[in-house]
Amino acid sequence: MWKILDTGTRSALENMAIDAALLENLSPDDSPILHFYDWEKDSATYGYFLNPGKLLNLEETSARGLELAKRPTGGGVVFHVCDLAFSILIPAHFPAFSSNTLDNYNFINSGVKKAVKNFFQNPQNPSLLPEEPLPLDESCRHFCMAKPTQYDVMLEGKKIAGAAQRRRRQGYLHQGSIAIALPKEDFLNGILLPGTQVKEAMLQNTFSLLGRDWNHSDLKEVRETLKHQLQKEFIHE
Repeated sequence: MWKILDTGTRSALENMAIDAALLENLSPDDSPILHFYDWEKDSATYGYFLNPGKLLNLEETSARGLELAKRPTGGGVVFHVCDLAFSILIPAHFPAFSSNTLDNYNFINSGVKKAVKNFFQNPQNPSLLPEEPLPLDESCRHFCMAKPTQYDVMLEGKKIAGAAQRRRRQGYLHQGSIAIALPKEDFLNGILLPGTQVKEAMLQNTFSLLGRDWNHSDLKEVRETLKHQLQKEFIHE
């Protein structure tokens, strides 16, 4: 039996601390957890081994009030401006748990793929990326939506959902993000360091459910719909 946990709207640091604590306190015999949360302000999280000062304009980040937080998982920078972020914890004794990381990505993102498919009234056909493409440049490797990776959820050749994982003996934490829209170009122009192709890669590789002209009311509605679809898919596993 899955547990559904919604910890509400909190700071980026609190959201990441809750996920880290859930993994630390996970028992191999626990039920899997689907964890929803939201952000007090525009935020970005970055992988455990990254230095955001080498990837983002921190002066502009501060001026725009963008909150930064380190994730307990790996992976690149994720902008939590117009996405749905969630996490899943799978205990070691759960039947779908694997010691192979790619198998775990495949398991979780297969459920995400179904949730995305059911979002559309006229069903699209999302798929899981079979192998990694080359990035436009090295900087793109460090931004989640700038470079698709194996078993990311793809729609019309673009990435719509990605994730990062951390596995421990007692189970693993999967932190996922579904792209609802792309951050506005003026935001990206200010936040990203010059001399890279990260913005171009994000525009090229990210599928936006709401297109370019989105608003916060639309974001809220889509987030709630996707939460419902994710809950439906994993509860039925």
